[in-house]
Amino acid sequence: MNSFFAGIGGFDLGCERHGFETALLCEINPFCHKILSSHWPNTPLKTDITKIQPTEIPKADLWCGGFPCQDISLARASNERLGLKGARSGLFYTFADLVEQAKPEVILIENVEGLLNSNEGRDFGIIIQRMVQLGYGVAWRLLNSRYFGVPQSRSRMYICCWKNRVDLAVKSLFEDGLVEKPANPRKDFLSPSSPENVYPQVPKVAYCLAASSGRHTGTDWSRTYVSDENGVRRLTPLESERLQGFPDNWTLVADIQGDSEEIDTLRYTAVGNAVSVPVIEWIAERIYLNLIQKDEALLRGGITDYNPHIKKAKNIDVDLVSTDFSITDISLKWTKAGFADLDLQYQVKIPPSPQNKVETELFPLIEKTASPKYYLTSNAATGILRRVDKQGRTLFAPLRSALEKEAAKLQV
Repeated sequence: MNSFFAGIGGFDLGCERHGFETALLCEINPFCHKILSSHWPNTPLKTDITKIQPTEIPKADLWCGGFPCQDISLARASNERLGLKGARSGLFYTFADLVEQAKPEVILIENVEGLLNSNEGRDFGIIIQRMVQLGYGVAWRLLNSRYFGVPQSRSRMYICCWKNRVDLAVKSLFEDGLVEKPANPRKDFLSPSSPENVYPQVPKVAYCLAASSGRHTGTDWSRTYVSDENGVRRLTPLESERLQGFPDNWTLVADIQGDSEEIDTLRYTAVGNAVSVPVIEWIAERIYLNLIQKDEALLRGGITDYNPHIKKAKNIDVDLVSTDFSITDISLKWTKAGFADLDLQYQVKIPPSPQNKVETELFPLIEKTASPKYYLTSNAATGILRRVDKQGRTLFAPLRSALEKEAAKLQV
């Protein structure tokens, strides 16, 4: 495999656990570069995808890439959402140009759910169209990490492109049976994971990790907090690594300059930008088996009978081959799964989980003690409560009590 926009190596770690070997890494972030160098000291490591020549890229069966999401994400800091027109997310075009030169057998792309509606759905149309025109069968599916072995609700879009084989792209992201819809998933944000009267107190499932510093302004309510005898604290970098399925202290590498807060910020941001390793493992195992077996059973007519969800699939309303997605009056609504090639273009409704869910809880991942620097001040606790009440939100009950106790110190 070759890994572009490699981050801290989540694609590579997951794929290597299921038969792949990393032949090339490419990542521009200096901190992530150090992490990759530490864990893959003998693998060629490029810095800038825009400066890579096709002749420098080793031949590989699989190319992976989570091109930058900053211009697409709904959680962006800027008010303007540029989508693929942005300098960072627009690197998809650079990636696609390299694909055109090398034509690897399989491509796996990860990005945020907001990719589906970026620029009124046109950006997603551009991506699918580009890959189809390059001769790839394409399947896409929204998957949530919480059902694959980490207790973090993290919905991400995964796109598998297979040269001349839409059926194998489908088999890589879809199983052949019915997937039951998870029941009342939001309750796990409010249900205790910790044993009764045991600290720390945390809910069963964490909110999605953000690619931010981890510092608190008093306006953050949709983060995961830990309540214990000493107050309320944010997650530590180690806990964040665990929530993404990385080994402990994966991002704690030598030669990083800065004080402990600065290093923490680098770690939080890198982990928040990473892929969830267990999801990549699940997909990688399927891709590997399909590469080995090259099953012919699904070619053409067999795809629509592959599973109960695909049997109910509906044709995409727009022609992916000839439509000019640069026309701004085009607006598309994409379902969260589907597949396409030059002839078949379908949207599928399917839950974001595998048939056999692997559901875990947060408490076993939590450190029993943590540095004082991770704890909220009374001002921050007051700010969180103020925003929660203003928006009519409901907090995890032990967290609410702990925040109120901390905020009360201002009145003493």
